[in-house]
Amino acid sequence: MRAIRICLPSNYNPFSLSTTKSLQLSSSFRARSCSTSHPHRIPVPISDLYARKDQKTLSHALTLSWRTNSSILGSQIHAQVIKSGFSPDTYSQNNLLTMYCKCKALDRASNLFDEMTDKNLVSWTSMISGSVNNNEHEMGLGLYMEMMRSGLDTNQFVGSALLWMHAKCRSIEDAELVFESIDEPDLACWNAIIEGYALNGYSHNVIQCLVFVIRKGLIPDQVTYISALKGCIVTGDLNYGQQVHCLIVRNEFESNTIVMNSLIDMYFRTGRKNSALNVFYHVLDKDNSSWNTVISGLAKEEDVSEVVNLFSSMLLAGFRPDHVTFSNIIRLCGATDGLLLGLQFCCFAYHLGYFHYDLVINSLIYMFSRCSLMDSADLLFVSHPSRNIILCNEMIAGYNLNGYGIKALQLFCSLIESDIEADEFTYSNVLGACQGIQHQDTGKQIHARIIKLGFDSCCSVCSSMINAYASFGSVTSCFKIFQDIRTLDLVSWGAMISAFLKLGFSSEALSFLNCLRDSGEKPDDVILSCALNACANIALLDQSTCIHAHIIKRGFGKHLCVASAIIDAYAKCGDIASSKKVFENISRDCIDAILFNTMITAFAHHGLIIEAIEIFEQLKYANSYPTQATFVAVIAACSHLGLVDQGRFVFESISNVYGMSPSKDNFACLVDLFARNGLLEKAKDVIESMPFEPWPSIWISLLSGCRSYGNKEMGELAAERILKLVPDNDSAYALMANVYAGDEKWKDAERMRIKMEMNRIQKACGYSIIST
Repeated sequence: MRAIRICLPSNYNPFSLSTTKSLQLSSSFRARSCSTSHPHRIPVPISDLYARKDQKTLSHALTLSWRTNSSILGSQIHAQVIKSGFSPDTYSQNNLLTMYCKCKALDRASNLFDEMTDKNLVSWTSMISGSVNNNEHEMGLGLYMEMMRSGLDTNQFVGSALLWMHAKCRSIEDAELVFESIDEPDLACWNAIIEGYALNGYSHNVIQCLVFVIRKGLIPDQVTYISALKGCIVTGDLNYGQQVHCLIVRNEFESNTIVMNSLIDMYFRTGRKNSALNVFYHVLDKDNSSWNTVISGLAKEEDVSEVVNLFSSMLLAGFRPDHVTFSNIIRLCGATDGLLLGLQFCCFAYHLGYFHYDLVINSLIYMFSRCSLMDSADLLFVSHPSRNIILCNEMIAGYNLNGYGIKALQLFCSLIESDIEADEFTYSNVLGACQGIQHQDTGKQIHARIIKLGFDSCCSVCSSMINAYASFGSVTSCFKIFQDIRTLDLVSWGAMISAFLKLGFSSEALSFLNCLRDSGEKPDDVILSCALNACANIALLDQSTCIHAHIIKRGFGKHLCVASAIIDAYAKCGDIASSKKVFENISRDCIDAILFNTMITAFAHHGLIIEAIEIFEQLKYANSYPTQATFVAVIAACSHLGLVDQGRFVFESISNVYGMSPSKDNFACLVDLFARNGLLEKAKDVIESMPFEPWPSIWISLLSGCRSYGNKEMGELAAERILKLVPDNDSAYALMANVYAGDEKWKDAERMRIKMEMNRIQKACGYSIIST
């Protein structure tokens, strides 16, 4: 990847107090005010708050407390409220309730609410919405029932809060009942029901409600449009999104920056990048959220150059990047393996004082994890003063990605012991560490805890459980978990299809694809790739062709993972010409190592070694970096054709040319290259000098070479090492017997076969199958 540098204006000073609107910040409150929804508003100094002890000033002070998420400051102001004699006042008590709820101090809010003698609509609404926002849904329902008994539920103000509560609890039917019970719903009630439909994926109802609002003579506000656009985002329905856009233009809301930011986000999330950029460039009064929304949208496209250019434009326009800006860009650097660029942004974020933001630290841990720098990620995690569940989740995911499953499990245990409340992402991530039969007991214990805490109703957790049990080899458990999922989504279907595929049930995987389509769902690119892999496993050419046609129809033909699966399926079904045609069509527009790896392997499997090596040369000339899998495919191809010198040159280029360390698979291919072509001493030297402990299959490669070339002494050494690692390995006995037989050492050959029988080892019989 070519180096990209951040281009800063020559006169750019992030700490200057110029008249530019993005930098109009008090020096003592600059960092703090950036975290609020009004980053350019200068807060009232604390000294003034204590000097002026009227209700309005104390209310402003409480607002400052929850905006900075400081319950300590809020408690101090609470003491001032009591000291000033305002504690019995309902207005002051309601402000205190709001502060404690938004600072996640729900127990204090509850105590204050219980002590109130004169509760009004604001009091009930604050407590109910506070309960919901703090995930205390049972408490919110209890307050709701108590309020209903007091007859306040038909009021518009309380009704909108109840609607929001039911919607967030995914109970849209109850929300509709509340809405119907309100005498004359005002715009706030309509906004609440629109938001409810949006959260639950009912985009058609969102548009209907929006039309009703207009027909009833109510004038939609920014909340109405933002909620409507959320519905389009949840369902990915571009058609409805464009209709909302028309209403925004018609009702002259194009000057509302917040609405336009939501519109930009909707277009990015529905795959309309150009439309999103067009809206962005027409926003007259851009704010930080406008820039962050576009940077986030482009970051998902993984276009590094475009994001860096936009970041430079942001600086030139006089805006100060905030913690959200840096989080998006640093994550992009991690996703694209752009460590050097990421470190530049890391230094810039540190310079601007954003290293105390969890969002920035979390993105840095993500970047270091993706770049295999777990020591750096560990250092950031350990040195960060506040350890929360979001940071823990990122570390667990990083450990899993880099093969540190034990560390992931240890971190999970430590957060449970320290009373940090795990969420669905924690359990989804930690189940990823329970891969393989050796972690089966641990996985079952975590499964029990998931059921106990009620996370088995979460689709993402259930999908992770299916993946874990697939690694344990239990297809029955996978299917049982799948059957118990209340609401199936594409991730759940994909996990079950992948489990069937992993465990060798390719026909069942294809049957599930049909079930998915019969249920009315449309398979995504991941599921279609799995289906093609299933076709490849059992050589179903006709089905591969049908799925390929469906892929083209759905517009997934240019997706790299899907294109690679198509190439592989055609090759394994015997149609190498179609594989080559697909590869040539895709590679004209995109040079990707994974795509090239697949084509190299396809040619190698068909014995077209020269063609495989030509593809490798094309990858080099295209200035694209090969991966470890590329070298495996090329060296294996050289091995089958007997191109020893060329294969060895490719192996040496891994470190000499590309600066990479050869993997275990690369060493295995080199040993096979030497052993297959009679260079047994060199193969043995590679095994003994490589930086990995030898494993059974690499000794088997050497033993196979000894059998082919009749080297009894080295064959005995290889067999001895294999049996030391795997005492009941039938291949070692069988191959060694063949070595003796090839040297006409019939007694020694018979001795090997007798040992097999004495150890009750039976060579597995081969078999063929014809699919109809």
